[in-house]
Amino acid sequence: MSTAPVISFQHVTKRFPGVVALRDVSLDIISGELHAIVGENGAGKSTLVKCLSGVIADYDGKLLIRGQAVHFHDTTEAERAGISIIHQELNLVDQLSAAANVFLGREKVNRFGLLNDRAMERAAGELLEQLECQIRPGQLVRELRVGDQQLVEIAKALSLDTDILVMDEPTSALTEAEVARLFRVIGRLRERGVTILYISHKMDEVFQLADRITVLRDGRLVKTIARNETNPRRITHLMVGRQIEEADLGEPRTPGDVLLEVDGLSLPRPGHARKWRLRNINFTLHRGEILGLAGLMGAGRTELLECLFGSSQQPPQGRIVLDGREVRFRHPAEAMRAGVALVTEDRQRLGLFANLNVGQNISVCALREATTLGIIRFQVEGQMARRSVDQLGIRTAGIDTPITSLSGGNQQKSIVARWLLTRPKVLLLDDPTRGVDVGAKAELYRLMDKLCRDGLSIIVTSSELPELLTVCDRVIVLCEGYITGQLSREEVTEQRIMELATQRPAVEV
Repeated sequence: MSTAPVISFQHVTKRFPGVVALRDVSLDIISGELHAIVGENGAGKSTLVKCLSGVIADYDGKLLIRGQAVHFHDTTEAERAGISIIHQELNLVDQLSAAANVFLGREKVNRFGLLNDRAMERAAGELLEQLECQIRPGQLVRELRVGDQQLVEIAKALSLDTDILVMDEPTSALTEAEVARLFRVIGRLRERGVTILYISHKMDEVFQLADRITVLRDGRLVKTIARNETNPRRITHLMVGRQIEEADLGEPRTPGDVLLEVDGLSLPRPGHARKWRLRNINFTLHRGEILGLAGLMGAGRTELLECLFGSSQQPPQGRIVLDGREVRFRHPAEAMRAGVALVTEDRQRLGLFANLNVGQNISVCALREATTLGIIRFQVEGQMARRSVDQLGIRTAGIDTPITSLSGGNQQKSIVARWLLTRPKVLLLDDPTRGVDVGAKAELYRLMDKLCRDGLSIIVTSSELPELLTVCDRVIVLCEGYITGQLSREEVTEQRIMELATQRPAVEV
């Protein structure tokens, strides 16, 4: 393996509105190596890859490929330079054949300019045979298992004569047998001299495959280290080793009796290599308790909240007992009537009514209380909204103000206010401080604490581990749809969470 860098990031910085995704990152990737890039959600891994592959063109700093300065404006330019990326979410056309997907945009034609399907299927067949893939090149992609679809993506990359291949969480949807096959393919690619950037949260894979490991944290490069000079515990420490800012929430809370019991909850995943999004989930939630759900992307945090709220894509299996009564919600309206509320992760798409004002956004789920004979009493509706604005400290010029004019933190408090008007017993918060500033986060922490001291029970997910340590009484850790650990407030640390979050379940999902 040559020691010359085939890729060189030099002082790369990428800013989004209100966020610096990459901060002055300088990194050399050696020709022919398998270089793993690891970090928490939001560390900057995907942004770095997008700069390399032409998805993001407006960044500061330099990118050198084989010693030559480049600046790709789209993925086509990157592909011409021998760079291919296999995204976690596969980029295939279901209605086309495997061969047509391999040569999509670069179709082979005969001398009359017509598609030469036979030539494409022959060439695709040779590539797929190299990859131990037994599918027919003419088979439609929608008929293939996810593992075979992944190999179609790799065949497409090989058809481009790629010598730089980026793999973003390539095993997230594969069975153990398919993972083993993929690793054999990676070995053959390396024998051909292909340089591989491998992004994964799974420490066992990283330490099985990588020559060197780069850790990103909060958009900064923390360290690049040879695999044989470190261990998984050290890497997880580097991933989360920032200073934790303590928030003073007063005396510890004292949760009451069990309010919610989840027993053997499983969420099927029809047509997928991994048959379950969630499998055999068991836990309890006490009155006045904040229970945290930790886990990396794809662990099943959001899916678990959706099961509890009656909004999952498939009906879950298992038992949910709320306040001593078994429930089975078929629709969020049933959950709301039973005393369960959900503040969704995607505030803009699933939380806000952008065409309504602040007051209407707050009152929309409690209009029955302001309605007489089917007619909304706007004075009563306004009083409800103003009371909520005062109670939660929502900073707005008035309830008639457009909701879109508020800051992210105040928009989020408006959504919380909406659900509090339904008088819930259980409040589900999916990454509630995502996209809000530090001051607003502290206000939301204090609000959560006060609500629990008043008797409300909260289940909260977060991509920011210090947040869970700050507000939670207990933390449940998920990995690939399984619970891999439950930690009390005394036991929980960022490093322990990361160790459990990267601990692959012993059984197949």
